[in-house]
Amino acid sequence: MRSTPSPTIVMTEPQPNRAFAWTQASWGRALTCVPLQRVAPHLFTVANLELRDRPEEWEVVAAEMEIASTSIRLIRQVHGAEVAVVGGGSSGRWDPPEADAIVSNDPSVAIVVRVADCAPILLADRRLGVVAAVHAGWRGTVKRAGPAGVAALGREFGSNPADLVAAIGPCLGQCCGEVGQEVVQAFRDAGHADDALARWFAAGPSGRPYLDLPMANRDQLAASGIPESQIFDAGLCTRSYPSIFHSYRAAGSQAGRMVGIIRCAHAKG
Repeated sequence: MRSTPSPTIVMTEPQPNRAFAWTQASWGRALTCVPLQRVAPHLFTVANLELRDRPEEWEVVAAEMEIASTSIRLIRQVHGAEVAVVGGGSSGRWDPPEADAIVSNDPSVAIVVRVADCAPILLADRRLGVVAAVHAGWRGTVKRAGPAGVAALGREFGSNPADLVAAIGPCLGQCCGEVGQEVVQAFRDAGHADDALARWFAAGPSGRPYLDLPMANRDQLAASGIPESQIFDAGLCTRSYPSIFHSYRAAGSQAGRMVGIIRCAHAKG
């Protein structure tokens, strides 16, 4: 008796907020932020790449960004708010520093942050073309990692926050952002106002606080001077779609990593 073949299962990507779009990369699907793409080439990768130590995966990402794999600039992320700087003509050897944000004015390289539930934030200056990438989990958000990236663009390259476009990629949403009271206290101890905490935390089904990580970072970027109309959030929770996104909450230490990667389109005067 002939067996009936199993039906092919087609995975449908969840729909992001309207400013974001699925795009076809050489290895499969990736996300971009449409308003940011008008300023600087970038990608948010998803779970079809693991991006651990396999050089061939980094090579295809580099090729998509139209650079050599040796021109990818990584940082050693430590859940803080230190900022690494990539200056023009930085084609030499790169020893990844401890940092959770990186800024660049060099179109020959791409800067990267790696995430698996934390928020990847990409920034680009519409006037100067300079760019930043920020890794902001709850600890980095406590320490204002996003604003640190904004400040570094101004300090290093003369950016005005009003000229920046910001994109927050897929990350842990409030629906799955259960934390302990000690996290709320860490925000309070760092000087975050009570009205902000009331916006960022809500009581969840477990009775514990649930953090809205994207909202906290949107608010911090806006407080740094970026117009709210130029801040975009993918609106996709990594834990809610573990077959689409890498999620530490879902897979623990076995989780792969996604990246937010961006480079200057060209040097501007």
